[in-house]
Amino acid sequence: MKKEDLDYIASLEKAISKKYGAEAIQNPKADWTEEKEKEYLEQIKSLGKKENKIQQKNSKVEINGFFVPKKLLIKDSKRRCPVCDVYSFDIKDDVYMSKFECCFGCYVQWVEGREKRWQTGWRPNKEE
Repeated sequence: MKKEDLDYIASLEKAISKKYGAEAIQNPKADWTEEKEKEYLEQIKSLGKKENKIQQKNSKVEINGFFVPKKLLIKDSKRRCPVCDVYSFDIKDDVYMSKFECCFGCYVQWVEGREKRWQTGWRPNKEE
């Protein structure tokens, strides 16, 4: 390098230091310690574990020629009424499904007014 290049670099460093402070031209390794290195490596490991979990969660499985996210296959759905075998997307059915293990229609027909009998285990026959 020529002397002119070094003078130019020195003048740039002075200007940067004046505008942004002495920390702006400091070598990044100046404040780095063994403790910071260990902490940094731990952070990288935990980040890697999080990314791995996300990647596994978003992975897809082929079922009948279609790719379906794995997270959809893990969840058990309580959408089918065990009494009348009707599949429902209605929100009010979710409440009755969790409390009485039946849909709203079955609740009105079989449970309403007879909650004690229902909770003891009585269920209508398939013929009914």
